[in-house]
Amino acid sequence: MTSILFSIFGIYLFIFVGYFAKRHFKAEMDERTITLLSVYFLQPFLTFWGLLKRPIDTSLVFTPMLYLGVVFISLLLMLPLVRKLFSDNKERSIATVAALIGNTGNLGIPLGIAIFGEESIPYTTVINLANVFFVYTLGVYFYSRGDFDVRKSLLNILRLPMLWAALVAITLNLAGYFPSESIEKTLMMGAYTSMTMQLILFGIYLYEVKIRELSLRLTYWSNGIKFLLLPLITFGLLSFIEMDAMVKGILFMELIMPLAVSNVNLAALYNCRPKDTTAQVFISSVLFLLIIFAVIKILPYL
Repeated sequence: MTSILFSIFGIYLFIFVGYFAKRHFKAEMDERTITLLSVYFLQPFLTFWGLLKRPIDTSLVFTPMLYLGVVFISLLLMLPLVRKLFSDNKERSIATVAALIGNTGNLGIPLGIAIFGEESIPYTTVINLANVFFVYTLGVYFYSRGDFDVRKSLLNILRLPMLWAALVAITLNLAGYFPSESIEKTLMMGAYTSMTMQLILFGIYLYEVKIRELSLRLTYWSNGIKFLLLPLITFGLLSFIEMDAMVKGILFMELIMPLAVSNVNLAALYNCRPKDTTAQVFISSVLFLLIIFAVIKILPYL
């Protein structure tokens, strides 16, 4: 339990750094510049480092397929209700996709190690890869739809370097290329800088969140999807599938990860109410701290 707590609070430390930096320097902290630097220049390092760290094992393909299966089932169930419940385009965009973009990387991978040991790394890595593709395809599309039409939103997917970096990294991995020690150190520096920058950016936007301005409907909706709908679909699906108990536990854990900071990056990039998005990420992170230990008790029954 102690290692789990340290894994979680060690990550949240950088959120507090961003929060207090914005509180102290205020207008001198330009979050737009940090967003552009993170999305366009640093996150490709994270992609290359993660995808070239170890060979892609085709036997692991089934796990991310199940992950995406649960996400797409949830998306299909949500879409008709989202159109009825949310009239504002930007709020509708957040309601559609935010809860489906979980923190499978910054939090999911270290938490997997803390709960299941290092044998969880191949599974948490490929699940994070599936999440990355969802973020930079449908995630980009729906956040763009707050301000752009369908054609422009689809073009926005192609303009982000993360998707292309992932395709190049997968191609190199399958071709058998792996970076030398010196190149890997460079990629690792960029990767850790990217993760830290995302957390700091989250803290910066968190400072500007005003509780009295929160959309309660959006809050109830996002956390209901994340902590009720997704676990129920996952639990039901896994009850019909024969697979290793540890893998089931990893999959269940990854699907209830709190909303990812990537939501804030995309909301800020496409001007899709980043403060509201930050509030949803923060609330889900707090709720996750309250339920994670109950979830650990459930894992053996999957």
